[in-house]
Amino acid sequence: MNPNAFLAEQVKFVAGLVSTTPNSTVPLYASMKGYTKLTAVITVINEAAGVTGSDITLHQATSRAGANEKELSFDMVLANLEAGSTDTLVETEVADDTFTTDATASAQAVYVLEVKDTDLDTNGGFDCVRVGTGDAAATVIGVTYILWPAKYGGAELPSAMSD
Repeated sequence: MNPNAFLAEQVKFVAGLVSTTPNSTVPLYASMKGYTKLTAVITVINEAAGVTGSDITLHQATSRAGANEKELSFDMVLANLEAGSTDTLVETEVADDTFTTDATASAQAVYVLEVKDTDLDTNGGFDCVRVGTGDAAATVIGVTYILWPAKYGGAELPSAMSD
């Protein structure tokens, strides 16, 4: 990373899910064709009462439209369950390739997942990734993908929004 350049000149930011209460919501896919890593930042804001957590998963596909979608295995997430008062991320084990967001009323949380291009079934043509969100109540979730570093140099970063 070059500290003399803007971050947006070195990484690609993609809105996977604009903040919403998940209810049959399907976050967008990002193409990793031009990148080595994808970092998914999941933000959660819980309301005062009636909060249910959202089950978070990872998926891979052979196109941004979700062709041949299948689960993507992961066993760890970085979690900050007190995002309103601290910036500390804690490595947290994940069971069965899923975790549920915290359901504490009036709380804010941040979760970070990292995917390497080598985690994907590249032999099967899989190069697109998305976060999966389960239905939830009284909670708002947003997903931002950060793709980095670019595999190939050039004047512009490769698009993560095209196949």
